[in-house]
Amino acid sequence: MARALRVLTQLVGWSCVLIGLYHVALGNAAIPGAGSAGTTVDSWGRFMGAGFTGYGLAWIWAARQRPIPARAVRWLAGVFLLGGVGRLISLAVHGWPQWFQIALAVIELGLPPVFLWLADAEERTPRGDAEAVPAGR
Repeated sequence: MARALRVLTQLVGWSCVLIGLYHVALGNAAIPGAGSAGTTVDSWGRFMGAGFTGYGLAWIWAARQRPIPARAVRWLAGVFLLGGVGRLISLAVHGWPQWFQIALAVIELGLPPVFLWLADAEERTPRGDAEAVPAGR
């Protein structure tokens, strides 16, 4: 379980960094269906892309710790879950979004419970076993 935590933490971190940079670079073009949303939404999307990049870097930071800090994983997973809840609120207020946004909502609502379950996996692993897990650096 410690290995699963390390791999998932790194995967989410790098995914968030890449997605964030994609949004910074492309603005509205990075959001399906938002190509003509205007300059205000473009500016907001690029700014939020930078924040998402930082969020991904926080995941990567956590993945590089020995052991991975359960408290950090829980906080980061909570933020991820909050994003999924935000999508549910949007669905309730405005209706169904583009299909890719639905897929993202499934990930944002489904993955945090996995992280909450695995959060202390490395902290519970005996020290000698935790050091055998590759750092991915």
